[in-house]
Amino acid sequence: MARYVLSRTGQALLVLWAAFTISFVLLQAMPGDAVLIKFQNPEYGLGPEQLADIRAAYAADGSLASQYLQTIGNFLTGNFGYSLQRGVAVSAQLAVNLPSTIQLAGLGFATALILAVILAIFCNIPGLGRLRSFIHSIPSLFVSVPTFWLGIMLIQIFSFRLKLVPVINPGPWEGLILPVLTVAVPISAPMAQLLLRNVDEVLTRPFVAVVRAKGASHYWVLWRHVARNASLPVLTVAGVLFGELLAGAVVTEAVFGLNGIGGLAEQAVTSQDVAVLQAIVVISAATFVAINLAIDLLYPVLDPRLKTKLGTAT
Repeated sequence: MARYVLSRTGQALLVLWAAFTISFVLLQAMPGDAVLIKFQNPEYGLGPEQLADIRAAYAADGSLASQYLQTIGNFLTGNFGYSLQRGVAVSAQLAVNLPSTIQLAGLGFATALILAVILAIFCNIPGLGRLRSFIHSIPSLFVSVPTFWLGIMLIQIFSFRLKLVPVINPGPWEGLILPVLTVAVPISAPMAQLLLRNVDEVLTRPFVAVVRAKGASHYWVLWRHVARNASLPVLTVAGVLFGELLAGAVVTEAVFGLNGIGGLAEQAVTSQDVAVLQAIVVISAATFVAINLAIDLLYPVLDPRLKTKLGTAT
């Protein structure tokens, strides 16, 4: 078990390092010099020496290798550098924008999980007939809906037509209803598809027939014996889906005008603010890696078969 934990932790750190390195190389390969683009303007009246001092202040005057080592060293100490566009610490900008994205992603993920479970429950209610086939097709519809289109449609229907949810000066919780649904619906689709398929597969196993032969009701079998076995594969996929949810959150923030990481990333791309973009990529990768690592470490606890296998291997 200790070897398993060390192995998964090492893999997580390797992925995080790879994400940092690849993003650093790609950002450095962007055309033009962001410092000169901003400050080499006749209106500023800066001379060559002053421009050189500014480049040195933003650590843009060294070789690519020295910049890489300095940047990764700063990141390890929690120093994300300074924003070229605003001239403030990147950590200060993240402190303002990151909580909104975390709230949206967390609520979106919880809502997606609830939607997937609701679909699975309705599909296993006896006597639905053709309605069950229709419910089975809903996840396929959800997964094909683009995030930006869904956000616009929700605004058109629930805000402009039905006037149920305001989008202009909404309350703190009213303003989250439509964005949360926008990020949750596409993510709930693969969860629901996997959960439905697993439930159907587990129901055909011999131990389910034995439990039913002992007089257990349909819902008792589903809750006590099928749910846990069917949900374990969903837990494995949940970490991957959370990365997709973060990408959807960035688009959703742009559609709804939320003050989150999405808007900050958009401004950073426009102004070639490398420090901000690097920090956003690393934080997103760290979140993704941390969630997948937690799932990997939690899986042996939930699945006794894997724990037994690991114990035998050690």
